[in-house]
Amino acid sequence: MRNQFLGGVIALAITLAFVPANFAQTSSAPEAKADKPFDPHDLSGVWTRSKGLDTMGTSDIPWTAEGKAKFDADQPSYGPRSVPSAIGNDPMGSCDPLGDPRQLFLEVAGRSFEFVQLPDRVVQFFEWQHQFRTIWMDGRQLPKDPDPRWNGYAVGRWDGDTFVVDSVGFDPRTWLDKFGDGHSDQLRVQERYKRTDHNAMEMTLTFTDPVYLSKPWTSDTKILKLNKQRGMDDKEETFCVPSEEQAFNKRVRDPAAGLH
Repeated sequence: MRNQFLGGVIALAITLAFVPANFAQTSSAPEAKADKPFDPHDLSGVWTRSKGLDTMGTSDIPWTAEGKAKFDADQPSYGPRSVPSAIGNDPMGSCDPLGDPRQLFLEVAGRSFEFVQLPDRVVQFFEWQHQFRTIWMDGRQLPKDPDPRWNGYAVGRWDGDTFVVDSVGFDPRTWLDKFGDGHSDQLRVQERYKRTDHNAMEMTLTFTDPVYLSKPWTSDTKILKLNKQRGMDDKEETFCVPSEEQAFNKRVRDPAAGLH
């Protein structure tokens, strides 16, 4: 009897020892699956492209004759018309800044960008080439006749829960994307960002260019994902170094150069 009693006590002790652990695991499961709260007007954080950001959309771009001629003349380093960067005219091949709107498609090996919100401006910091772009939120208007800049001039506003950015003054040496889609110095871009949940944001771009486009053209809706693993500060530097790019281009143009 004593052995049976002791056995029962031991069995009960073992059972009770495991109950809290099992209960804790069961009770915490619904909390782990619950969506985190978010403020739709808070876009701060590091955002990474999701699948499908390489192209602006599936519809044909409504080129004018001048725009189509420029497209046909460009020789990109990516896509179905790609040629080696040493032979083509992709701005990346000479380490020129990608500029906007090209860098917004986060095309370079899935790089990220960060939104930083300040009282009078929103700053976008791009991992590729460590560039930053200022979006003014102090009520100023876009310049009437701006000197072209790589990232243009941008002002932002809120339309309900959608962050709207209007930009002008883009340097025509930049492209819309990595496939050689060009633009004139008359390009205007409107970006619309909407945070749909804690971990996701929608982005669309509308392009208006009276020289290269016969009508405004809007991209497909792109999905950006919040980078929950790490921020921008602990990732490697991703500069395009002209001396390294020139050495690479020389090896491509002259295969014998690689033997020296």
